[in-house]
Amino acid sequence: MNRVRSSRRLEAETHRNVEVIWLFRGLKPDFKTIADFRRDNRAALRPVLRAFVVLCRQLDLFGRELLAVDGTRIKCGQQQ
Repeated sequence: MNRVRSSRRLEAETHRNVEVIWLFRGLKPDFKTIADFRRDNRAALRPVLRAFVVLCRQLDLFGRELLAVDGTRIKCGQQQ
């Protein structure tokens, strides 16, 4: 939503952005931990992000534009 894609920027957001602090439950991981998590869980993140897109469609939350979540780009107008 805020176009924060890099692990280093996500680390900075854990110290200043209230939404990210809430999502991370107050944890403040360093960029390496975030990058490792993304790398190690790549296969699990894809179905979660797809489920997120399905939920957004069901709730009519976006109008089929380009959506980026955690640096992953998903074209919402195409079926996956």
